[in-house]
Amino acid sequence: MASRVGKLIVSLRGAELPIWNTCDGPDLSPELRVRGFTPETQSVAVFALNPFEPGCSFTTWLIWNLPPAPVIPEGIPPQGVVTAPVDAVQGTNDYGTLGWRGPCPPEGGTHQCLFKVYGLDAMLDLPAGAGKHDLIDAMRGHVLGFGETIAIYSR
Repeated sequence: MASRVGKLIVSLRGAELPIWNTCDGPDLSPELRVRGFTPETQSVAVFALNPFEPGCSFTTWLIWNLPPAPVIPEGIPPQGVVTAPVDAVQGTNDYGTLGWRGPCPPEGGTHQCLFKVYGLDAMLDLPAGAGKHDLIDAMRGHVLGFGETIAIYSR
């Protein structure tokens, strides 16, 4: 029996990331707004990808076990287990660090960030610092909803 994945509506403050979400500012994780969670949704996972970095799925942020709330707050600290401004667990991005790493294009260039948001039917039993393949494996069979959005940053 095939399961149906519902659609989540994901948005940012605008089409361009503000400087404070990038390497030219304090590099705070961005605020994401998400609608469409079902009552069965127990947690949320987010992948942020930058296709302008080497490899087509260069991951700049992995975070999971977020509450299914309409806003993922800005400024989640770059640590494995987070308790403020929201409870969550973060993984190791493709830079080899924990937490969000914003775009940093060359002078005159533009980078794109693709945010993929998943509503899950469980909290994931995955340790802080896990990588993207571990997170994908842990999410298998638990996805209730999916949505994505894109933002750019230019220098």
